[in-house]
Amino acid sequence: GLKQRDGARQGTSAPEETVDGLHFYRTPHTGSLLGVLPVLQQLHVVDTLARRLEEVVAREKPDILHAHSPALNGLAALRVGRRRGLPVVYECRAFWEDAAVDHGTSSEWGLRYRLTRALETRVFRRADAVTTICEGLRTEIIARGIAPDRVTVIPNAVDTDSFTTGSAVNEALRAELGLEGKTVLGFIGSFYAYEGIPLLLAAMALLRRNLPEVTLLLVGGGPEDTRIRQLIKQYGLGDAVVLTGRVPHSAVQDYYNLVDILTYPRLAMRLTDLVTPLKPLEAMAQGRLVVASDVGGHRELIRDGDTGVLFKAGDPVTLATAVSELIANRDQWQGMRERGRAYVEGERSWEASVGRYRAVYEELL
Repeated sequence: GLKQRDGARQGTSAPEETVDGLHFYRTPHTGSLLGVLPVLQQLHVVDTLARRLEEVVAREKPDILHAHSPALNGLAALRVGRRRGLPVVYECRAFWEDAAVDHGTSSEWGLRYRLTRALETRVFRRADAVTTICEGLRTEIIARGIAPDRVTVIPNAVDTDSFTTGSAVNEALRAELGLEGKTVLGFIGSFYAYEGIPLLLAAMALLRRNLPEVTLLLVGGGPEDTRIRQLIKQYGLGDAVVLTGRVPHSAVQDYYNLVDILTYPRLAMRLTDLVTPLKPLEAMAQGRLVVASDVGGHRELIRDGDTGVLFKAGDPVTLATAVSELIANRDQWQGMRERGRAYVEGERSWEASVGRYRAVYEELL
């Protein structure tokens, strides 16, 4: 539940609030004429964050400051940490400059890209410890001159207690979407270019030649919406693809339960090779079958043929082949589901992450 400390305001307008037993302090947005100059605007953001952090540190008296990407958070934490004599842990979840390239707000190795990269490298060098979510990012951080023993991988994890296996199917929803008697492939998430949904549609066109019962369920939305609709029409897949648009978070589980095979066709690029996504872990935690491209981020999560199936990134033929072979070998499904769930429980649970963080913190105290 939500508790407030400042009268009627709540949500993003509230400077403080308690959600599910955790107390949050927000940094107020301060409009600035510096917005026309991105570098000065970033410095202004750091100043604002640092002032708010000073207030919170004085009140809470922490032993360690833990900041996470983007680098502006790290710079603010370092400023306050040095002033207060507190060690700083910086957590890198992704390289924001690479995400900006994919989203079209920056060009690779352009001025803004290089500035963002340089700011974060500065944070890596000055932080007392660095953590990151996968080996791909760790390798890149070390390549920037950071000592390997200062960079710890604490991988993406899920709350396994929140995900159950074998939950009941919403039959009314299945009927409403016309999925009765179908073998359902699914993608549930944001429709960004790097997710490779057009590739999935090309594979669907191939699959339907021999497997007319296969239907694709696309749940979500994003910048690729228009292109996806155009390709569905171009490939003649109007009766083979169900587009739901975005759905409420509370309903997402019902859509997961309709899917036989979840697909993650991410394209190969710096972002996807370096960063491990969370969605496949959530799928495996539910005991779902997973077919994913062999980008670096997926290879860290999925053992091909054991906990899921990998296919050659960017190749609709190998994607279609991987799916058709999996459909032809239904006797293997249960074992693969169980091994995927066991992997998440053993290596990618919140409990495992807490233990790894405890070791990092204890080194600094």
